Amino acid sequence: MSSFANIVRKELRELMTKSTILPMVLMAVLFGFLGNVFGGLEEQATAKPVVGLIDLDSGEMSTVVQAVFSNASTVIYNGTDVSGGLIAVTDGGGSALLVIPSNFSENLLSGKQGSIEVYWILRGAGIADTMPSTTVDALIRAANSAISTYLIQSDSAADATIVLTPTVMTQTTLFVNKEMSGISPVEIQSVMSAQSTIVPLAVAMIIMMAGGMVISSMGMEKENKTLETLLTLPVSRSSIIAGKLTASAIVGLMLAAVYMVGFSYYMSSLSGSSSIDLANYGLGLGLIDYVLIGVSLFASLMAALSLCMVIGTFANNYKSAQALTMPVTFLALIPMFINMFKDFATLPLAGQAAMFAIPFSHPMMAFRSLMFDDYVFVFAGIAYSVIFALVMIGIAVWIFKTDRLLTGRMGKKSHKDGKKRGLASLFAR
Repeated sequence: MSSFANIVRKELRELMTKSTILPMVLMAVLFGFLGNVFGGLEEQATAKPVVGLIDLDSGEMSTVVQAVFSNASTVIYNGTDVSGGLIAVTDGGGSALLVIPSNFSENLLSGKQGSIEVYWILRGAGIADTMPSTTVDALIRAANSAISTYLIQSDSAADATIVLTPTVMTQTTLFVNKEMSGISPVEIQSVMSAQSTIVPLAVAMIIMMAGGMVISSMGMEKENKTLETLLTLPVSRSSIIAGKLTASAIVGLMLAAVYMVGFSYYMSSLSGSSSIDLANYGLGLGLIDYVLIGVSLFASLMAALSLCMVIGTFANNYKSAQALTMPVTFLALIPMFINMFKDFATLPLAGQAAMFAIPFSHPMMAFRSLMFDDYVFVFAGIAYSVIFALVMIGIAVWIFKTDRLLTGRMGKKSHKDGKKRGLASLFAR
């Protein structure tokens, strides 16, 4: 029994290392973050939408619509001025302004469809950003149902088609200072879902693959003692780092080229299958935009590779290198999930600062920024990624110039002291 307990303790000591615990902690943090995100989405989905109402009819049919929205939404504007209503709804964080025309009740009571004009206020193209508009759309359907019930009970319309679909909706979406007629936020989000899901996923995969290769290479070189041999050669440490980063950059360029070719093909096939072409609304991308996306991706790759070079210096072997890839994976997954559900513009200030500070997030956001001609944000992201990479390269050069890679300690003094103690013991013999 004691032998069995000793074996269990031995195996536990070997298994419960930092290489095992670190991934578990990071995954727990990631799942906790995702839980908070999805919990916030659920609260947002069940919250009352904030809307504005302009009733130019004041008839019995418009009263039915007013009653539905008064009970199930927060009406922050109830006037007659469209411009004033849009300002009030936008400033109040609302999602829509509904305009009931003056002939609304007259048309319905005479057997014609009524018309409702809806001005959507869209602040972001993420899944969570379009939830309020989905709720308002459900309220419009509820208002249609109430009108149908009223018409059936009053026997005011004989046409069954009018009873089943009493109203028709004309839509205008206001999104980042662009006015798009005839399109709803849900339709915009469905078309832009390609860049809010496929693009972040592709970028995260490239970052994790390239970063994992660099860290694993450092661990294997330490395990096979090739790094020690390399450091004893008459080659400057700066040249070693430059060579490693150049090779990694070539691989990164290949990955970026494959990504851009595949993404361009994917977007062309997607635009061919979609009934809505956002280019008609001034949201298309040109050749320069695709080049900027590629530059942003490469700058982020260099930032990732230089960071992984620094992290890789702490790897003692290939096994420990696998665990050290988790921080890079974590930093790649967090902006990926955030970009899927929320737009950068709709994040709180702390969230925006965190997203901008992660260099891997910038190519994920570049596509959406360029669609709205936000070149300043894209150039700022590229500049930040380049500065981040240069800082990490400087740290890597400093570490390589110390004996950290050989002794596991920082600085040359400890290594010299170790040599002195070894010589002293030799002469003592």
